Amino acid sequence: MDNDTMTPATGAAALPGTGGMPDMSAVPQATGVFATPSDLPFHAPDFTKIEDSDYLPAMRQGMAIQKAEVAAIANNPAAPTFANTIAALDASGELLGRAARAFYAVTGANTNDTLDAVETEISPEMAAHSDAIYLNAPLFARVKAVYDNRAAMSMTVDDAALLEETYKQFVHAGANLSDADKARLRDLNTRMSTLTTQFGQKVTAGTNDAALIVADRAMLAGLSDAQIEAAADAAASRGKAGQYALVLQNTTQQPLLSSLDNRETRRRLFEASLTRNSQGGEDDTNAIVLELVKLRAEKAALFGEDNFAEWQMYDRMIESPDAAIEFMRGLAPATAQAQTREAAKLNAMIRAEGGNFTVQPWDWSYYAEKVRKAEYDLDEDEIKPYFEMNNVLENGVFYAANQLYGLTFAKRDDIPVYHPDVTTYTVFDRDGSELGLFYFDPYQRESKRGGAWMSNFVDQSHRDGTKPVIYNVLNIPKPGAGEPTLLTFDETTTMFHEFGHALHGFFADQEYASMSGTAVARDFVEFPSQMNEKWASEPRVLANYAKHYRTGEQIPQQLMDKIDAAAKFNQGFALGETLAAAMMDMSWHTLTPAQVPTGVAPFQARALADTRLNTGMVPPRYSSPYFRHVFGGSSYSAGYHAYLWTEMLYHDVGTWFDANGGMTRANGDRYRDVVLSRGGTLDYGKAFRTLTGHDPRVEPMLEARGFIPGDSEPTNADETG
Repeated sequence: MDNDTMTPATGAAALPGTGGMPDMSAVPQATGVFATPSDLPFHAPDFTKIEDSDYLPAMRQGMAIQKAEVAAIANNPAAPTFANTIAALDASGELLGRAARAFYAVTGANTNDTLDAVETEISPEMAAHSDAIYLNAPLFARVKAVYDNRAAMSMTVDDAALLEETYKQFVHAGANLSDADKARLRDLNTRMSTLTTQFGQKVTAGTNDAALIVADRAMLAGLSDAQIEAAADAAASRGKAGQYALVLQNTTQQPLLSSLDNRETRRRLFEASLTRNSQGGEDDTNAIVLELVKLRAEKAALFGEDNFAEWQMYDRMIESPDAAIEFMRGLAPATAQAQTREAAKLNAMIRAEGGNFTVQPWDWSYYAEKVRKAEYDLDEDEIKPYFEMNNVLENGVFYAANQLYGLTFAKRDDIPVYHPDVTTYTVFDRDGSELGLFYFDPYQRESKRGGAWMSNFVDQSHRDGTKPVIYNVLNIPKPGAGEPTLLTFDETTTMFHEFGHALHGFFADQEYASMSGTAVARDFVEFPSQMNEKWASEPRVLANYAKHYRTGEQIPQQLMDKIDAAAKFNQGFALGETLAAAMMDMSWHTLTPAQVPTGVAPFQARALADTRLNTGMVPPRYSSPYFRHVFGGSSYSAGYHAYLWTEMLYHDVGTWFDANGGMTRANGDRYRDVVLSRGGTLDYGKAFRTLTGHDPRVEPMLEARGFIPGDSEPTNADETG
């Protein structure tokens, strides 16, 4: 079962054997475009046959079918066994899973009013459907009977992991609550599902609506001609022909702030970003934030927990909010000191240029870029011609995967896609066999939510005979017609990051789809993606892909040296905005119901003050009214610190790679075997120790950030065992 939507990959008929199996004769037959896997390669969704009007009836039919499947399992007169209860339940919901995966992919990347309306309608129904399964007392009795007998059973690693996870999910979802508390829980879950859907839709709309309209081209001094042309196109699409629209990205800070010479334009752009979704009107999300926080705290109380974070973190590598808070507080002093040092440098640059002000949030990126040029002779505009997007993907991201894991890729044009900007590739494994199918959707558009992400259209499963169909979605500003897509190094790193998630999915090697690939704890799932960032600046990889888009000239070694030297620049800012957001997330989710405030802004101000970071100069990466990770769903609520924890894991494992020869096939194969291929069967701490020979250490992360001298010796796992 999928943790959120109860959408496993196949039907109960796929299970081997029939002795004692549930009677599925009363289960309705699926109909419609999602009734069976598509005939396309890898069973990829056939978007030539899918209409917007297909999703709602398919998901409702899928819920009805799964309800009948669950009833057959729960009411089976045969004694409960792993096969007739745990595996049968995991195999239920084939139609629902197929339809929901396609639907949520499209609503995230290419939505419209019709799809938004469907999402609003279906979200509470899906929440109620999940509750109907997890709170089914006869079903849980069978699950518990199998679980209680586990010591006497002979199971594979995958079977044992599925049993453990299924039982934990039922308990965590409320199976042990009283009938009265179950009724209240159902109401809470339904309402919260509605609210998170509304929040996400309002953030998308509010981000689009908050684009800064500029009438005078002179106010855009510092931007390239291509950027100004894109702004003119964006304004025209909004009915503002002859003007310019600076479209917002999802984060508080905006990339264009590093280039805009006009300070007033910078201020206006920053404030448009910071104040989105909090100006009243239909896109305001403040009331949703407060209600969600209260309902989450009430939900935790039903389980006897002090706060939502205590309830949420039951399956994490960091097992308690106190441990997460202690970890983050340990990072704060060095981060704050770095921010102070960095601000002093920026203020010195401002004074040197005749300014009579001190650095403000809208100035930071602009003057940081000037300091970078002065100290490292590194100009972002000098870098970008060497990072053309398609070249980065095919000769950088794919090349690194080939060197580490032996993968190869073939672009194809026969797979229907949900938007013309999407491209697809067959991924071949080290032995030449087909590993899966990859979709790449790079460009920002109004129909796409902000950020970057990875997910699956089809999950890997040995039982089902399926191979992964995976997509990466980014939000790179699209250049004008005929112009190349030239990336910043941050955007380049993001491409490597998201493909790290994709590799985690492609290397899945599990029996059950619900346990495969990225079906791991939230504070572990970001580790493989961050680990893959390492290879963006690997000299051998850079030499293969960092080539001038016009001349084909390889990036000069001198410029590569500058990139490497500047890697520790501005890290108080970079770490600080993420740390502030993570600490604010935890502040919201360690409240009791009685402690929930009446206003978002005052509470956020107090929470940020408690971080002891310089949040006046370096605000959090997301402000609460547009913090989609936390309030647009539940996956990262009380969990945004995962990015920091997994960064620690990444840098520590990076020292293992370096100590053992760096980018080699042997290291790649070992990392694949120990980490990337294990999916939800993984014991996180054990896997880390198996790979590195020790528990996670924070020092490599602090060294990489430039906060402490890089004088510690990396551990060779082969020497320590």
